[in-house]
Amino acid sequence: AEGNETGHNGNQIRCYNCRGVGHFARNCTVRPRRRDAANLQTKLLIAQKEEVGIQLHAKEFDLMTATIDLDEIEKVNANCILIANLQQASTS
Repeated sequence: AEGNETGHNGNQIRCYNCRGVGHFARNCTVRPRRRDAANLQTKLLIAQKEEVGIQLHAKEFDLMTATIDLDEIEKVNANCILIANLQQASTS
């Protein structure tokens, strides 16, 4: 199999925006989904469940894997850690 100019095989790369195969998110032509506060709050709660080891339901797992980009996941996880630290500090 031949690679493109960046050395990647187009059939093996996946877009974090539309989950399509063969292109990166920066080259995606699909309109990105809305990022609203309720959606981010849901993802935060799911990330908190993951953090403490609670088994996710299939729907929750699908929501997290369909997240638009890794930066958003990192922000949600950072918020989860911040909230946990604040809660721990307030009970100390």
